[in-house]
Amino acid sequence: MKSNSFIKCMAGTLMVLIMGSCKIAQLPVKIENKSVPNQFTTSIDTINSAKTVWGKYFRDTTLVALIDTALSNNQELNMIRQELNIASYEIRARRGEYLPMGVVKAGVGPDKAGRYTWNGQSEEALKANPGDAPKYIGDFGVSAFFSWELDVWKKLRNAKKSAVERFLASIEGRNFMITHLIAEIAHSYYELLALDNQLGIIRENIAIQQNALDIIRQQKEAARVTQLAVTRFEAQLLNTQNLQYDIQQQIVETENRINFLIGRFPQPILRNDASFNSNVFNNITSGIPAQLLENRPDIRQAERELAATKLDIKVAKANFMPNFSLSATVGFQAFNPSVWVNPTSIIYSFFGDMIAPLVNRNAIIAMYNTSSAKQIQAVYHYEQTILNAYTEVLNQLASIDNYTKSYETKSREVTILTQAVSISDLLFKSARADYLEVLLTQREALASKMELIEIKQKQLNAQVSIFQALGGGWR
Repeated sequence: MKSNSFIKCMAGTLMVLIMGSCKIAQLPVKIENKSVPNQFTTSIDTINSAKTVWGKYFRDTTLVALIDTALSNNQELNMIRQELNIASYEIRARRGEYLPMGVVKAGVGPDKAGRYTWNGQSEEALKANPGDAPKYIGDFGVSAFFSWELDVWKKLRNAKKSAVERFLASIEGRNFMITHLIAEIAHSYYELLALDNQLGIIRENIAIQQNALDIIRQQKEAARVTQLAVTRFEAQLLNTQNLQYDIQQQIVETENRINFLIGRFPQPILRNDASFNSNVFNNITSGIPAQLLENRPDIRQAERELAATKLDIKVAKANFMPNFSLSATVGFQAFNPSVWVNPTSIIYSFFGDMIAPLVNRNAIIAMYNTSSAKQIQAVYHYEQTILNAYTEVLNQLASIDNYTKSYETKSREVTILTQAVSISDLLFKSARADYLEVLLTQREALASKMELIEIKQKQLNAQVSIFQALGGGWR
């Protein structure tokens, strides 16, 4: 009868603890908005260039070789790969938390109790009547201990799932790093080719201006022009010569940046600068905006992080509930090795524990509120990432269109000014044009050729950037 009353009392106490633990103000979970516009441009085409493997998207074999080396040697990318290993170990640790744990313990040593303790009196009685009792030597024991936290509220399993989501987010982070690395190398490579071509144009103009200066000096000797004309031609020649040193410095820095990205010490970058103007890409197909959710690694990473924060809320909420655990011990213990491994020397125990937060739950409430705030923050980050991706694609599509038109227009201007240089030289030699007209025409022709190369570089960079913006490069 008493035992039944005790059981009822314990059951009542348990219910009170559980009900007290469950009292928590539920915080709202923010739902993310995945909607995107139906199309990028007026035409709808589901074919997407992001599906193209980067090795086929770039046709320059030198650039492909540089990228391939960087994917193996880049230190930052290799550090991210180690972060993936760390994240996988976290998953393994989380998985082990909700599985039973067992340890083995063995020990030996003396144990002397005080005379006027219960154990001390027992030893005195044993000395007075030794009988057949074995001699006391020490305390010998070996036992196995088992413990298992019952994951009733799935707190440990959700913690493991959260670790898995963050591991998958790390993989997407690595993929995003790969797309960024490929784009950065391509941008730097095209910048290097552009600088080479600008340097070539400058040197061509130096030769042209040197020849013009020689002619103007001859005309001065013939008293056809004054020293002012010679001085103006000399100044323009020196100005053009000075331009090459800045270009050479930029070439050195760009080469070193590429070498750094591919993880090696500075050395010359082999390239064919003559291929700069002939670099072409396949026609870009942007597909539809909804494909960004699948192709962009940064969006997929943000989505995984968001899923992890939702699981973190469940883990934090489970902290308000009672924890149940089982523990057991079995082994042998004796004061003499002769009776150690003996059925009568077996020791065992079995316990079931319940721990429930009852008062002063401020830390648990703070953790729950923090998890909720982080989930809302992750939603905003996810939506911002989608918006940024869509905007990047629109910007790069416009860049390709505008720089293509700009290149065509500037090419016609360069052709006209190149013809104007030849015409002005002929007119000047026949005394039908002033030397200032020659100087101005040469200066305009040089500037237009340099601008044409810059536009071509921007056009190539737009082709690289649209590939990255669509989510290409990590496959």
